Amino acid sequence: MHRFDVNFVAPGRVTSHQLDRESRSTVSKSRIAIFFVALVIAALSATPTFAAKPTGGGGGKGGNGGSGSLTLVVLNSTDGLPHWGQQITFNVSTTATAEPHVSVRCTENGTVVYGAETGYYASYPWPWTQTMTLSSQAWTGGAADCLATLYYFSGTNKVNLSSLAFHVYA
Repeated sequence: MHRFDVNFVAPGRVTSHQLDRESRSTVSKSRIAIFFVALVIAALSATPTFAAKPTGGGGGKGGNGGSGSLTLVVLNSTDGLPHWGQQITFNVSTTATAEPHVSVRCTENGTVVYGAETGYYASYPWPWTQTMTLSSQAWTGGAADCLATLYYFSGTNKVNLSSLAFHVYA
C-alpha cells in the first residue's frame, strides 16, 4: 500500500504559501505606488518659473479662446500683501466659459512648493477650495513667487485665458 500525505485547509483559511504570495504582491504594489509618487514629485520639480506679469489668452490646445481677467484678493493680510500662511482667493471674469478654473503654483528658488486648482462657478462641487492657504508640507515658511492661471476645459483640452504672477512675502 501507498501512503499519501494530503494537507487539507479548512475553508476560509490561508496557507503559508498563499500568505507569502499575497505579501509579495502587496510589496510589489507598494513599490509601484512609491515609483509613481516619485515620478509626480520629479515632474513638479521640473516645472519652470514663469514671467512676472499678467498675460492674456493663448496656451493650451483647442477651444475658441476668449478673454478673461484674474485679480488676486488677499483675505487676512494687515498690509494688503500676500504673506506665507495667509489666505487668498481670486476675482474671476470671463466671457469664454461658464465654468472657469484657476490654478496656482508657487516656487522657492525654482522648486515647486505649493500647487492648488479650483473652479470659480456656482455649481463647482468643492467651493471651499476657492480660499487657498499659502503654505504646504513642502513650504514651511519664507517667500515664494507664484503664478495664477485662469483656464477652462474644452473637451479634454485645457485652454489658458490669462495668468497673474505675484510674490508672496515671508
